[in-house]
Amino acid sequence: MAIRILQTNDFHGTLTESKAAQLKPLREGVDFYFDCGDCIKAGNLAVPLRPEPVWPILDSLRCTASVLGNRETHVIEKAFQMKIAGAAHPLLCANLHYKHGAFPLARSLVLDHPEGRIGVVGVMVPMVTSKMATRSASAYLWGAPIATAIELGEGLRGQVDCLIALTHIGYGQDKKLAEATSAFDLILGAHSHTVLETPTIIGTTAICQAGSHGRFAGVIEWSRSKGIENYRLEPLS
Repeated sequence: MAIRILQTNDFHGTLTESKAAQLKPLREGVDFYFDCGDCIKAGNLAVPLRPEPVWPILDSLRCTASVLGNRETHVIEKAFQMKIAGAAHPLLCANLHYKHGAFPLARSLVLDHPEGRIGVVGVMVPMVTSKMATRSASAYLWGAPIATAIELGEGLRGQVDCLIALTHIGYGQDKKLAEATSAFDLILGAHSHTVLETPTIIGTTAICQAGSHGRFAGVIEWSRSKGIENYRLEPLS
């Protein structure tokens, strides 16, 4: 039995109720729905005055989990919390931590499916690192996404049957991640707004990305015996 996945990324505030109505039948035909970040409208340093409307829409579509994009983060803790307020599904970001070391969000999760156990790791593009002068003004620091994904992924690999990286680091970095480790079966990417009409296969890893601004959604079928069985980009009007 194949694992069926719906992928979206980089909505930038364009996920409306009408677009959700187009996604609903796609969601009903899959097992899991992952969003790969930059779904909200507010920019990197913006502070929303009210909860972002995208969160209840994603949750109405039963979003399984999403990784943060740069739009969903902020260097000020209160502003960061305002950006993600209203999200009821798991938000992942393994390479984001408070300056004192604790992690504000889940780094990974494990899901059950008849095909086996599915591990999911989330990483995003670094916004403020320990080497930047701006670190003094930030409540958070970001670690290296590829190194973090490899560490967590290789640790999870023996415990799951399918391992997925939700990334918001760009297509070029996704390829570097796939070249650096064979741990991941799927990399569902974002940030570079790349339209991949077919998955990029590097070793045993398939990279998928569905453009930006709600133009497409990716529908993926994967099995342990065959890897990617079916893949298509579904146009959204």
